[in-house]
Amino acid sequence: MTGTAESLTHAATHDVGPDAHMTLAALIMDLQSVGLRVEAPVEIRRGGAGPTDSGMLWVEGVAVTVPTQTERSRHSPYVLRDEDEGQAIYLDGQRLASVERSRRPRFYDLSTADGVPFWKIALLHLDSLASTVVQTCSYWGNADQCKFCGIGLSLDSGRTIAKKSPEQLAEVAIAAKELDGAVDATLTTGSSNAPDRGALYVSRCGQAVKEAAGLPVEVQFEPPRDLTVLHQVKDMGIDSVGIHVESFDPAVLADVAPAKARTGIEYYFRAWEYAVGLFGEGKVSTYVILGMGEDPDLTVRECRRAIDIGVYPFIVPLRPVVGSLLEDLPAPPATYTERVYRGVLPYLAAKDMDTVAGCARCQACSAMGALQKPLIELKPPRRTG
Repeated sequence: MTGTAESLTHAATHDVGPDAHMTLAALIMDLQSVGLRVEAPVEIRRGGAGPTDSGMLWVEGVAVTVPTQTERSRHSPYVLRDEDEGQAIYLDGQRLASVERSRRPRFYDLSTADGVPFWKIALLHLDSLASTVVQTCSYWGNADQCKFCGIGLSLDSGRTIAKKSPEQLAEVAIAAKELDGAVDATLTTGSSNAPDRGALYVSRCGQAVKEAAGLPVEVQFEPPRDLTVLHQVKDMGIDSVGIHVESFDPAVLADVAPAKARTGIEYYFRAWEYAVGLFGEGKVSTYVILGMGEDPDLTVRECRRAIDIGVYPFIVPLRPVVGSLLEDLPAPPATYTERVYRGVLPYLAAKDMDTVAGCARCQACSAMGALQKPLIELKPPRRTG
């Protein structure tokens, strides 16, 4: 792997003078920390789960989501501006990077036969179709609510429907692929009290999407109480699964996701190992959220442990969701996320895992993908006069 975190070199955060160099990866890390002011139109994912309150961009050809609607982003030193051709990111009046914005998908203008707008069923995150197929969660609104989560917010605001059917998702997936070039689908679900924790329903939805549109599909769910359920998920033709622990720090997990803490980190490892045996290395992933007070050294060690068994740890900075219990906690600084990336990415590179669908394939909500590309240096033009 070239351009890993070990080769990352950049100016100190915000200290980019007229002749300073900054890598694209460093820019992305900083943008995902402090956000981006927008003086130009950009497609935005508003409210709820996923890359919420964020702009969806291609920065120097790399897929990126960055906060654009938060109070912090409104005071960001970085600004997105229109140019004669396309857009660009500027800092202190200096052009840093070219941007191709994501435009409103054409399939959003369509509706189902019974009148449900397609955008209430699934959204396009850059080139990945995404949907929370069951927009309710057994943890929401009680002591078990995950503090970083906003699953109930989209429903309360009328931006989605409570339960999407396999038929609806298949119809939308066909349109998203044909009209807007969707390359895969990521389907998640609120947690259920059922023994399968919702895995079977989200997988039936995934099966419908794959059979109708031919897209690779990742489904995301909590570890089933009976791990043999994963055989049924595999038999439905699902390509990859996301089983998200969120934090490897037990104290942090107990605070921000009590129900997941009761499941226990060791049970996540058991579930991952079982899933890797069915789907293969790199086809099982977990979110690892940074910036909730976790021990970074423990986080690196446990990410490496997950990699050892074939699990892809998808590391993302906290993206505080307006309306969530952590809405006032700022995203971590780039210097912190870089430290964790540096500890994990070379280890991940040595494993050379192949991902085919889902968040680990898309990479837009993390700087991991940028760090794994050949090093791209950005140099603002020299000031004159």
